[in-house]
Amino acid sequence: MSGRAPLPDWYDDLSGSLNAAWGAMTRGALDRRSAFHHPVIATIGPDGWPRQRVMILRAVDPEMRSLRFHTDIRSEKARDIAAEPRVSVLAYDPASKIQLRLNGQATLHHADHIADAAWQGSQRMSRACYGTMPGPGSVIGQGSAFSLPDTSDETALETGRANFVAMLVRVERLEWLYLAYEGHRRAQFEWNADGKVSARWLAP
Repeated sequence: MSGRAPLPDWYDDLSGSLNAAWGAMTRGALDRRSAFHHPVIATIGPDGWPRQRVMILRAVDPEMRSLRFHTDIRSEKARDIAAEPRVSVLAYDPASKIQLRLNGQATLHHADHIADAAWQGSQRMSRACYGTMPGPGSVIGQGSAFSLPDTSDETALETGRANFVAMLVRVERLEWLYLAYEGHRRAQFEWNADGKVSARWLAP
């Protein structure tokens, strides 16, 4: 008898695979131990080159096809998105052998109700990051030449609110890859302007 786990129900089911993809991302936002909790985000820089970094996935809304991340208005990624909102998201879980590639349009919410709610839901240690001086990416003389606000001082923590941004990504394309001994499965899902999805299998 083989020691391999049985194939999942969605193995040859496009709709089931899409549901599994959204389920994986949703769990990733809720569970910091999930491999989907920290996907790689790529923006397009002013020189035309892609720029990648790991970000923490904060919330997922499958119905709205929305992913939420947090960033600093002074950051490179915020400047990239302000100029070119197209982004790519990459996540892979070696345990489940699922890779997701998502493309979409990002919007920055800086001083609105979305940012306010996200800020209020953030932990104190997370809020402190947005009070970093000087701003992220600044050239400094040595590795320790920056400061963070005292997490026990609520007034000091609030200084970071002016730099805090909730970044929402509206997914327009999702590519799914599942690795299996019996045969890999790869699929692509795209949404049109009316929100209608088209699905197709791809050769892995």
